[in-house]
Amino acid sequence: MDGESRETFASRLGFIFVSAGCAIGIGNIWKFPYVAGANGGAVFMLFYLLFLVIMGIPVMTMEFAVGRASRRSLVLGYKVLEKKGSKWHIHGWFCTAGCYLLMMYYTTVSGWMLAYFYKFATGTFSGMKTEQVGEVYSDMLSNPFEMGVFMIITVVFGFAVLSLGVQKGLERVTKYMMTGLLSLIVILAVNSLTLQGAGEGISFYLLPDWSRAFEIGIGNVISAAMSQAFFTLSVGIGSMEILGSYMSKDHTLLGESIRICALDTFVAVIAGLIIFPACFSYGVKPDQGPSLIFVTLPTVFVNMPGGRIWGSLFFVFMTFASFSTVTAVFENLVAWMTDIFQWNRGKAVIVNLIAVTIGSIPCVLGFNVWSGLHLIGGRGVLDSEDFLVSNILLPAGSLVFLLFCMLKAGWGQEEYLKEVNTGKGIRMSERFIPYFRYILPVLILIILINGII
Repeated sequence: MDGESRETFASRLGFIFVSAGCAIGIGNIWKFPYVAGANGGAVFMLFYLLFLVIMGIPVMTMEFAVGRASRRSLVLGYKVLEKKGSKWHIHGWFCTAGCYLLMMYYTTVSGWMLAYFYKFATGTFSGMKTEQVGEVYSDMLSNPFEMGVFMIITVVFGFAVLSLGVQKGLERVTKYMMTGLLSLIVILAVNSLTLQGAGEGISFYLLPDWSRAFEIGIGNVISAAMSQAFFTLSVGIGSMEILGSYMSKDHTLLGESIRICALDTFVAVIAGLIIFPACFSYGVKPDQGPSLIFVTLPTVFVNMPGGRIWGSLFFVFMTFASFSTVTAVFENLVAWMTDIFQWNRGKAVIVNLIAVTIGSIPCVLGFNVWSGLHLIGGRGVLDSEDFLVSNILLPAGSLVFLLFCMLKAGWGQEEYLKEVNTGKGIRMSERFIPYFRYILPVLILIILINGII
């Protein structure tokens, strides 16, 4: 499919919702509130917002610019824009591998959300004692059939949406999901804020506590804020580039990136207003990692009046958050296949459906049949896959996008500025170029080295 005949988003809102949906994922909901609470609450938030502005938004504009200027998926996008004889397009193959690797474990975790919605809706948790709630999670992990079924439902439904096309499938379904997600998050937050003792949770989360920040170490707080701001936007593996290739030229990329970041941050911050008041109201310490979502919060819902309804709504919300990322990344895989092999969308959807399903099986088995399998640094299957994507491919990929847009040997800063400032809206000033060339690469390198160590 050539760039001129490429399908585009039907509306600006559709593009913003799909892009924000890609950025908004499971990490926003359980990781952001915990990391914020563990690192001085509002002190962390201050640094987080700073790094979002000075790191996350610039790299997002660069990924969008490559997509919109080339009107291709990443490998061919680089080939369209790079100087003759240069090899920037090799990075596109790493990005494609990163998208497959991400989906090899993200589909399993997305399946967990769906499974928990089903469990709450059908009354599995009704009348359970606190200690029994944790057993539901461990029972699910030890059952490869149950996890496999929900993973396959996620994969099949995701590719079914994409089989309808960009406008009728990806854009339309994501609009409904994001509208539902934003409505649900407000309803859930209002419910949490009205619980008895919610004030203590709000104080813990939102009031700046510099003494707590200095106790943890201000360097640790800054490091945590930098990493969270960077990873929350899903930049570095081309998942935003493909969405850029479907964009219109009506609006500047800086303005659109700011709106997407604002929506992503809104969801992350409000998630904390759901989680912390609820946990403090029921005397449950918010824990790190999956146990927050699958043990701590279900325990709260079990003890809450109308808990079956609130638990069901929360896991519908979590399903929407994870599924919006799944469909956006799936689109990257489908577009790559249609561009590279000149296949029609139907064939690319079917081949990818089979590939992602088979590729996701090791993650499912990693919690039970293959639980003794230890890969990178003694990690299990899911943690090894996540380490490669989050700690290496995302920051390294962002660095490549940055260098490609800034260096004469790449696309070059003049071409980048021309593309980023095409359309109405906030314009990127040339005065930022020295910062992009000399300081931002160092900050990204710090994240990359820190992540590997």
